[in-house]
Amino acid sequence: MADQLDPEQTGAEGYAVGSSEFDASGFDRLTSSGASDIERAAEAALRPRSLDDFVGQRVVRDQLSLVLDAAKGRGAAPDHVLLSGPPGLGKTTLAMIIAAELGVSLRVTSGPAIQHAGDLAAVLSSLDEGEVLFIDEIHRLARPAEELLYVAMEDFRVDVVVGKGAGASAIPLSLPRFTAVGATTRAGLLPAPLRDRFGFTGHLDFYEATDLVRVVTRSAGLLGVDIEPEAASEIASRSRGTPRIANRLLRRVRDWAQVRGDGKLNLAAARAALEVYEVDPRGLDRLDRAVLTALCTRFGGGPVGLSTLAITVGEEPETVETVAEPFLVREGLMGRTPRGRVATLETWRHLGLVPPADTTT
Repeated sequence: MADQLDPEQTGAEGYAVGSSEFDASGFDRLTSSGASDIERAAEAALRPRSLDDFVGQRVVRDQLSLVLDAAKGRGAAPDHVLLSGPPGLGKTTLAMIIAAELGVSLRVTSGPAIQHAGDLAAVLSSLDEGEVLFIDEIHRLARPAEELLYVAMEDFRVDVVVGKGAGASAIPLSLPRFTAVGATTRAGLLPAPLRDRFGFTGHLDFYEATDLVRVVTRSAGLLGVDIEPEAASEIASRSRGTPRIANRLLRRVRDWAQVRGDGKLNLAAARAALEVYEVDPRGLDRLDRAVLTALCTRFGGGPVGLSTLAITVGEEPETVETVAEPFLVREGLMGRTPRGRVATLETWRHLGLVPPADTTT
């Protein structure tokens, strides 16, 4: 069911604290882009509350600002908004900012939580005029609820079915005008009729290192600690282009500086802390390096099947495929071929190994 949040009660400033679709096995990874409920609570104190405070995603931020300013000028609810992109980049944060910018409450739910059309009808019928309804993981809505949402978004009504069988009848129920904000990590799974009902679609990309430095510096200030520019840059460079990971690494560096250092967040503290947590200069962690090392040393750089590779590193195939592989492929450290996974020249260089003579990519 949905939770109602007032923008004035959503905490201070931070990034990407909403739920996202990710493998639960990634919870214990410092470089996972997903977040547990406990971590979301810790991140809530770092969340930005306005578009001006939101760092990065300049194109989406500017486009969204125009949509919201125009709607406020007309005194009307803005078009429905769809936000897509990998976990940890700020989709939930932007949904909360939309409600805050409009000065209305935010109603929060998620696709997996709505299994029946009646669940969604109950949420929709309780909305107030102008409210923002945030549906996380919207691609996981049950089909009956999805079809109900079509009508609600377009005509602002739901048809309540009374009775069963031949005696059943549909009673139309008018809804106040509201703004639906959907978030998805897999936009390709959204059916076209649902996707077409969003007036604005924004895709969030991975952050540049310069933007992540600003995120880390700003978060450190909110946490009440001073951080040197070199330390902020070091943390940003190991954050996989993801603010959630950057904030997580920042908290671990702060812990190291408090317990084993002199309390200062400098370059030496950042490097020492991230070495303790096994996050290397490219953002690879233990699982990433285990996969690459096995691929090179046990299988000569591949190709090797996913299941065989997963067994070698002691993980489930799904964990390797969904948790480690996307980042490794994006970084050019692993290739996928019809015959299996292969190492690239960059993989051998990063591990400090000599590639076979026939390795050309």
